[in-house]
Amino acid sequence: MTRRAAALLLSACAAAGIAGGLILHGLARPAQTSAALKLPELHGQAVWAPGRRPAPAFALRDQTGRLLKPTSFRGRTVVLTFLDSHCTTRCPLVGRELAMIVERLPRADRPVLLVVSVNPNDTPRSARAAVSRWGIPSGWHWLMADRTRLAQVWRAYGITVIPTTHDINHSLAVYLLDRHGNERTGYLFPFQPPFVEGDLRALARERL
Repeated sequence: MTRRAAALLLSACAAAGIAGGLILHGLARPAQTSAALKLPELHGQAVWAPGRRPAPAFALRDQTGRLLKPTSFRGRTVVLTFLDSHCTTRCPLVGRELAMIVERLPRADRPVLLVVSVNPNDTPRSARAAVSRWGIPSGWHWLMADRTRLAQVWRAYGITVIPTTHDINHSLAVYLLDRHGNERTGYLFPFQPPFVEGDLRALARERL
């Protein structure tokens, strides 16, 4: 397993029907002395220095058929997450919270929202319906493919997907990418929306 794939892992809770429950592995911040103690610049459970962690490459088509990569939006911040447009439990909670976060940001600071499907049965129609239900504003892209191609992306980002009879249990993680296409912080759900919002504002202020 690569260090990146080990960064965010699904805990042993699928048997209880819980989607999410990630465990961070080997990403603790260095200990600081009381004299040097200061608030972190970013607030996710995993934080990476600028330029240290390029987002894993992939190419998937969105709901319009456009072929997109993590580097397709250089110059803008990106929120990358993994959802199921047919889900009626936790995915809508993540979607609505991300929608509220984006709405609170100035238009100039709003990120691109990239959703990688965890359900090969997602379609452009189901994606648009989910986004409408969750209130996500413009600037989103729902990336879809067959299971084989999607699974390559899931592995690259440490996302575990476990289909069940009536649902899909999967890791609920959100990555924030800076304007150079680098991973800067990773959040587990449930997360604190003000922290995600603050991190997006900070990344938008960074110089290119």
